Amino acid sequence: MKASCAFALAAAVAQPTLAQSTRKQLKTANKFFEQENYRASIPFYEQVLAKEPNNPLALFRAGISYMSFDKEKASDYIYKAQKLKPKVSKDVEYWLGRVDHLNYNFDEAIAHFQAYNVTLKPKDTRKAELAQLIQHSKNAKVQFNSPKDIFVKNLGPTVNTPYAEHSPVISGDDKLLLFTSRGENVTGAGNTGDKKGGNLATDGEYYEDIFETKRIDDENWDKPRSLSGVLNGKGHDASTQLFDNDSKLLMYRQDENGDIFYSEKSGGDWTAPKKLNQNVNSKAFESDAFITPDGLTIYFSTGKYSEDGSLDIYYSTRQAGGDWGPAKSMGTAINTKYDDDSPYLSRDGKTLYFSSRGHNTMGGYDIFKSEYDSIAKRWGRPENMGYPVNTPDDDTYYRLSPDGSYAYLSSYRIGGYGEKDIYTINYIKNATIRGRVFSQRDSTVIPGVELVFSGTQADKTALSYRDVTKPITGDYQVSVLSGRAYQVAVTKDGTNIVTEEFTVPISTNDSTVVEKNFYVPYVDTTSQVAFKNIYFDTDKYKLRPESITELDNISSILKANSGVNISIEGHCDSRNTDEYNIVLGQNRADAAYNYLKKSGIAETRMVTVSYGERRPAAANDSPENMQLNRRVEFRPIVKEGEAAPVLTPGVAPATTTSTGAGTSTSSSVPGAGATLQPGKSKAKLADGTKVKTKVDEDSDKVKVKTKGANDEKSKTITKDGTIDSKAKDATGEKVKVKTDND
Repeated sequence: MKASCAFALAAAVAQPTLAQSTRKQLKTANKFFEQENYRASIPFYEQVLAKEPNNPLALFRAGISYMSFDKEKASDYIYKAQKLKPKVSKDVEYWLGRVDHLNYNFDEAIAHFQAYNVTLKPKDTRKAELAQLIQHSKNAKVQFNSPKDIFVKNLGPTVNTPYAEHSPVISGDDKLLLFTSRGENVTGAGNTGDKKGGNLATDGEYYEDIFETKRIDDENWDKPRSLSGVLNGKGHDASTQLFDNDSKLLMYRQDENGDIFYSEKSGGDWTAPKKLNQNVNSKAFESDAFITPDGLTIYFSTGKYSEDGSLDIYYSTRQAGGDWGPAKSMGTAINTKYDDDSPYLSRDGKTLYFSSRGHNTMGGYDIFKSEYDSIAKRWGRPENMGYPVNTPDDDTYYRLSPDGSYAYLSSYRIGGYGEKDIYTINYIKNATIRGRVFSQRDSTVIPGVELVFSGTQADKTALSYRDVTKPITGDYQVSVLSGRAYQVAVTKDGTNIVTEEFTVPISTNDSTVVEKNFYVPYVDTTSQVAFKNIYFDTDKYKLRPESITELDNISSILKANSGVNISIEGHCDSRNTDEYNIVLGQNRADAAYNYLKKSGIAETRMVTVSYGERRPAAANDSPENMQLNRRVEFRPIVKEGEAAPVLTPGVAPATTTSTGAGTSTSSSVPGAGATLQPGKSKAKLADGTKVKTKVDEDSDKVKVKTKGANDEKSKTITKDGTIDSKAKDATGEKVKVKTDND
């Protein structure tokens, strides 16, 4: 009883202490929140929520604070706060609209903005902002539903941090990147505890510094180095442009509300920055600039000429060796009543890229481009670069790579490392898809097959590419837009054989080649007579009775078609090693060869080859399928450039007597055993294999060399009833087989 009372007393004392601690943390969080120091407020709100997870005010304000760091968490917190307390703030509908917009929920955002608009008085100045926000959501919905085929890639954690990185500047050789960071490696980051606040700006973030990093390869960058020596001042400093063969750096410095400076390269470092003249800089805010390659024109953004200090883009020219002349506006085609910033020109000077909060933005800053009309001598109507270059949040500092094949930009988007990150923008290119179409049954190539690749662009526009496999080789080749899945319809003579899905990886260059062969359930029935396969027992090469029947049929066909020569091809299932199966396959081919030879077919009309287990007719996943793989196939040898022969039926032999030992004897048919003439000849099999044959003068020695499409090679010498064969597969593995045909 006493212990119970003591526990209750301790709990009673601890509860006010806990509540007092929570109130103190909430007070501290609110103080930072009201200063718009959102990063500093979050840890204190989280401490409150750890003790009071259903505190609606802490949830609401933490959600607003997270909007610059974690959009999804911001949405969760604000929605939870509203559910717990519908009137947690008179502005809750406004913030729900903002967070839904950032999370691509555009219809919901519009509904919240409209609901908030109803609560405002008719003359409330916030109505104009709401109208713009509603229009942003409508614009964003249109852009998001018609995306471009563009690949956006984060530069990675070596460059990007949980803080803001922006203003990418690339050297002329594309090997050095300068950028601006508010990360923990900036000058004075470790002195934030002193009385003056160290290197913290009024928003609680570190002051911006300029860094450089060197490219390691296409995917990786070296550890960034701070250029904190003479370049970085006491406030914000930002990289803007390398120019004059990378010997000079244009930069921003927080001086007199923000001005444009330049620094020159001296040895391995930079000289003290110098301010551009008063035709460019003013007491107003100048934020970004770009100098043309000839050094005679500068484009810059300034708040000097607007009534409310919003940024507009101006330009100034100078004579060679002179200074910058009076500034001139880019005009209303480019400038809006909202901020227009970050000008950048293509190398040929015909395309202007810039960031704007006006025009038809998706929200915040978007990247726009305008083409120069050389006849009318004016800039054309700006075009939104579209999604996914632009997002519902800020997208700025668009800079082309030196060869113009891709671009850099700074953006705060879902999936980044926190706040703004630097990304690359690559247009998705075509890839070449090539290969052959094979019969699933016997791995022969199939000419005359139509392949249709059907897919869609990012905006759902239909794509279709077509080719027909070539005669003899069965090759096809198509150039398709990469980075998507295609339905591939395989058709022969107007009849669909099969439709498969094939995904083509993303390619951002014009030289990507993807090899893709198709194995389809198709059997060529165009020949009047076809050679059937013969099959074997497991690990055997003895001829079965039904095999002898088929070999007699093949013998009669060959005797009736004296100009036809055949390839006898041995195959195995996958029960044993590859080396073992090559020998076993050769033994099976030799068994058929020997039988046909004794039936009267000249050895010079036959070539043997073993594929072992390498060309299965079916997957080796069942006894039935393995039986299909234990086989010998017979294929006519087609001379290069000729079509497959049309065979006429043979005449059944007069008598056939089985010896019971896998061989037989038969009566001869006069003139049926036609032989090749002495000399050399070349031929090509249906699968593209090239065959060279050499017959000596007495026709008692035949040498056959083959070379496959994948550099497989074989050499077979037949002499006095003995076969001596050597083979090398596509991997370079060698196999030797020597048999006595008697």
